[in-house]
Amino acid sequence: MSARLGFRLAAAGFALLAIVVAVLQAHRPTPTPAWPPTRAPSARPVDAQLARCQAIGAAGAQDAACLKAWNDARTRFLRVGKAGG
Repeated sequence: MSARLGFRLAAAGFALLAIVVAVLQAHRPTPTPAWPPTRAPSARPVDAQLARCQAIGAAGAQDAACLKAWNDARTRFLRVGKAGG
């Protein structure tokens, strides 16, 4: 086997390897977005309060403002006191 043939086979092998890598890279799944997803700011003040309470974590269970915000949200969601719901 001559040196020229060896170099040609090596070049062809390298080109084939580059094509295989490119095809595998093209079929790679897209990465998932960072967690948590960003949200648009809410127009309701109670939602901003709920977001603050969520951010402080377990301390929100002793925060009077958080307890009131959670109660207001629960009442609004369950429509407590409204007949025919």
